[in-house]
Amino acid sequence: MVSTALYPKIYAWDNLLLAHRKASRGKRGKAPAASFEYHLEDNLIVLQAELQTKTYQPGAYHSFYIKDPKRRLISAAPFRDRVVHHALCNLIEPIFERSFIHDSYANRLGKGNHRALDRAQGFARRYRYVLLCDVRQFFPSVDHAILRRMLARVLRDPDVMWLVDQILASGVGVLSEEYEMAWFPGDDLFAAHRPRGLPIGNLTSQMWANCYLNKFDHFVKRELRCPAYVRYVDDLLLFGDDKGQLWDWKGALVERLAGLRLTIHQARAQVRPVREGFPFLGFVIYPHKRRLKRRKGIAYTRKLQALVEDYAEGGIPLERVTASVQGWVNHARYGDTLGLRRAVLESVIVPAPAR
Repeated sequence: MVSTALYPKIYAWDNLLLAHRKASRGKRGKAPAASFEYHLEDNLIVLQAELQTKTYQPGAYHSFYIKDPKRRLISAAPFRDRVVHHALCNLIEPIFERSFIHDSYANRLGKGNHRALDRAQGFARRYRYVLLCDVRQFFPSVDHAILRRMLARVLRDPDVMWLVDQILASGVGVLSEEYEMAWFPGDDLFAAHRPRGLPIGNLTSQMWANCYLNKFDHFVKRELRCPAYVRYVDDLLLFGDDKGQLWDWKGALVERLAGLRLTIHQARAQVRPVREGFPFLGFVIYPHKRRLKRRKGIAYTRKLQALVEDYAEGGIPLERVTASVQGWVNHARYGDTLGLRRAVLESVIVPAPAR
């Protein structure tokens, strides 16, 4: 529970300036961020007044698909809304952070996918088996009524909850085409019309995803007493030495997730020996080595070839190709991938650009 005097701190000038700085990080060269910054003080004054008088209304999302390599719908809020998201998260994220378990790694300061990989491999060296689960259609499935109750138990300031409601309402229907209706015991026909979905791309969505699964994380640790558990967004790993117990835990996970109106990919939820390797965050993890998934290497080879062709035709600068290579190498080096990195980079010849 937090103080009911939180809302004025959200639209305080220093917090809005900090929110703008965070929202514009890496985006200053893009038109929406540059346009907002050109009249920064005026824009922040207007935003501050709208928040103070509770007349703020989020704008429409711009949605597009990416393939990395799985096809996903990304929904980007207008830049001014992203400033508001940062202003809100600056104040409420530390409040929720205190309640999160250690081994939840997504979208948290000092965590991230590489530390999640390290933790998973550490557990693979200590336990014989792993249960792999991933939540089906996680972001499209997040139920607004359930999430709101979770947030309201902690955020007792009604004005803060008003802002939460504005952001939640702005995302209703954004991912509707990505959601395939799942029915749960007790549902009536109106269940199909429950507001649901968190736009992938919102800072608030990333934080609220952790809030949504926080009590579930504590269920795994405290009630199931799983000694070794790792979660990264909707990917779950449970380790143990008793294969039968892990299968029993799978049933308990399915039941508990149903209370959140979530399901898992049943066919992919398997118990396997860690010595055979298991997929996690784009790698295949073994107790003493890691391999990048084959399809990840193939996908990046194709992407790099397309970037090089773009550069050769004068469409993009060489710096963009270099940045892409550096980013991929930095990720791939977290596995035993020296030979793969050499093969991918040697497979592409960078010609002189078109004149």
